[in-house]
Order: sequence, then C-alpha cells, then structure tokens
Amino acid sequence: MPLSSRVPDIGALELLLAVARLGSVGRAAAELGVSQPAASARIRGMERQIGVGLLERSPRGSRPTEAGRLVVEWARNVVEAAQALDAGIDALRDRRDARLVVVASLTVAEYLMPGWLLALHKASPDTAVTLRTANSADVAAHVLAGDAHLGFVEGTGTPAGLAGAVVAADRLVVVVSPDHPWARRRSPLTGAELAATPLVLREPGSGTREVLEEALAPYGGTAPPRLELASSTALKSAAMTGAGPVCLSELAVVEELATRRLVAVPLAGLDLHRPLRAVWPVGSRPAGPARLLLGLTREPARRDG
Repeated sequence: MPLSSRVPDIGALELLLAVARLGSVGRAAAELGVSQPAASARIRGMERQIGVGLLERSPRGSRPTEAGRLVVEWARNVVEAAQALDAGIDALRDRRDARLVVVASLTVAEYLMPGWLLALHKASPDTAVTLRTANSADVAAHVLAGDAHLGFVEGTGTPAGLAGAVVAADRLVVVVSPDHPWARRRSPLTGAELAATPLVLREPGSGTREVLEEALAPYGGTAPPRLELASSTALKSAAMTGAGPVCLSELAVVEELATRRLVAVPLAGLDLHRPLRAVWPVGSRPAGPARLLLGLTREPARRDG
C-alpha cells in the first residue's frame, strides 16, 4: 500500500525531532546546517501537510503541541529505522568496494592484467581482488551468471547479452620453431596455405580461435588441428618443440621472438588484429572497484592519445 501524501519526508521529521530536543527552531536549524527561515518554512509546510499544528511558539522558544508530541514519537521510530537503513546501505557499499571478482581470457589475464591490478592496488589498496581465467566464451557465461563483477574477452565482437568497451588492441601471429621450413620462407604465407595446414590451436570458444577461424573463413576455414591446447604457454612449448605452426597473441611471444626461440611467419592478405574488451551485463554499469579498474585499463590510451 503506497504512503499517503500526508506523510512528511525524512528530512522534515529530523528537523521536528531536533526542535523537540533543543527547544528552538533556530538551534535546530544551526545543528542541521540550514537557515532559520528555511527551517521555519519547512515546519509550517509540514503542519499544512499533516493538517495539525505541531509546535507552540513563544519568545522562549518552541515546544511540541499535544498532537506534535505524538508525531515526535512516531517520527523518532521512523528516523531511527531510516538511520538503520542508511547504515546498512553503507555496510553493503563497503563490502562491495572491498572485493572485486574479475574473470579474464588467458591473454588478458597473463599479459595485461598484472599491470592493471598493480595500478588498482595503488589506487585502492583495501580492495581484495579475485582473478579467474577462462576462454572468452566462458568469460561471457560467468559475467552473465553474475559470478564476476567484470569480464575481459578477446574476439571480433561483444558477446550476446553483454555491453562492453575496448580497452586494448592485439594482433595474432603465426609462429614456428627456427628449424621449421616456414622459418626460412622468403614470400609471405597466403591465407589459402594457412587454411590448408593443420595447426596447433587453442580450444573452441577461445577468442584466439574465433579470430583465426573468421579470418580463414573465405579460404574454407581452418584445417583439422594437429593439436588443441588450452593455454599460451602450452602453445609456445608445442611450437618450440616442432609440433607445428601455432597462431597466438603477439603479446605472448615477445620474449621468444626476441631470443629467436620462435620465428614469426609473414602473412599476406590476412587481418589478424583484434580488440580486447571489458564486458558487463547489458543494462548495468560497472560500479565501485570494477569501475575504477575499467578506468585504469584505459589510462595508457588516454596518455598516448
């Protein structure tokens, strides 16, 4: 049942209680940080709203009328309940701001998240962070289920049911061991050649796999994989031991390319760039530490721009 229009708001009830306790509209106004004319006008407005006089005014101050004393008692219960609600909301916000659960794709978790979380710790040292890793499809499922405050995915688009923002850019590269024939190629590898070759690939559902399959779709898609592995570390090890060509994030092979433990194969006519996105459920916005982390992921772009 909705409240009637005769019920004053909490601020007005707080003012009435202060007048009853202090014996003066002026002293009540000073305590609550409002002017005496504003306080007097609010009391008169409350009296009109309720339909009875609440205060007896005299040169010595103000005191509740008989009806006013009843309203004061009722108002005290209402204000105390509102104060308990306010304290409870503060506790909920403190608990929310003290814990952050993030689920991220492997590339983001391994190569970008450590720096972002270090910046978050500096900005909000009391926030406890739980970082979970999954492929991009599972990241989306966790965020939709409410298991995480914020997700990070790779891939060509924002997963269904989620809103998102691009926080970084990445590029896939094809790498081989130095003794693989492709390491000595003088001409770029074509899309048709790559599509016809069994590769060592990430598992279905990963953003890396999705981007590669979309790029090779005009050439009939990827050949049946030689191996399917679930991490960048496993993919790199497979490539270095000669298991076959591997397609993975450029972020993951910076050191291996610099030390020639792996060789990048030049490609012709293939765009393997991809955005990395933060995601959250449609209709909501990141709040508390999730919002802070989202802002921190975009700091380098703002500085570079």
